[in-house]
Amino acid sequence: MDTPQNTGIPQGGLAVVVGAHGGIGRALLHTLEADARFAQVLGLGRQSQPALDLLDERSIEHCAQTVKASGLPLRLLVDATGYLHGNGHQPEKSWQQLDPTHMAHHFAINAIGPALLMKHFLPLLARDGKSVFATLSAKVGSIGDNQLGGWYSYRASKAALNQLVHTAAIELRRKNTHALCVALHPGTVATSLTAPFAKTGLDVKTPDEAARRLLHVMETLNDAQSGGFFHHDGTPLPW
Repeated sequence: MDTPQNTGIPQGGLAVVVGAHGGIGRALLHTLEADARFAQVLGLGRQSQPALDLLDERSIEHCAQTVKASGLPLRLLVDATGYLHGNGHQPEKSWQQLDPTHMAHHFAINAIGPALLMKHFLPLLARDGKSVFATLSAKVGSIGDNQLGGWYSYRASKAALNQLVHTAAIELRRKNTHALCVALHPGTVATSLTAPFAKTGLDVKTPDEAARRLLHVMETLNDAQSGGFFHHDGTPLPW
């Protein structure tokens, strides 16, 4: 059995941020661009070239082919996408507010889209040393931590994402020993996604601070922790 590796991400590879035009995604992109260890940093999203739309698998596959064609080892992919509210819908306070179309959209963005990213990008992760696929989940997706109820669609879609990450990590471990697939909770961050719900007294972080904390976690996790769900300070979260 291989000994877990605690080394950081090697120099000279490619880092990719999906959702690079969102609040956290943009901050992650800028932080990575300032990190000399990466030979190239690529931001992907619906406005990028090539464009990546989580609702269009062909666009995901095309972007993966572009990454492969770069010839650089894929060392880090961060999925910073997510959907909480919009199109006239807010998080549900009661089961009476459940709407099948709205719920399906949550799952399409928060679970199915990231699963398709795993399908097309996990095989591209570098094999010589540490590489990381990380997706932004949410603490409210924890079943064990749920004490308040509500937010049915968002909670359920993020719980589904956590299961997809854990399942994919098991297969990844068989194929790429030192590659990690993890789910990360960024905390409450000052973005348009969380703005309507940032209550007084919450520890709200700037996108830049959140980006630094998340990247530190990715750097310090070892391969034995692949498949886990982690807080932005690196501590494990309950499923």
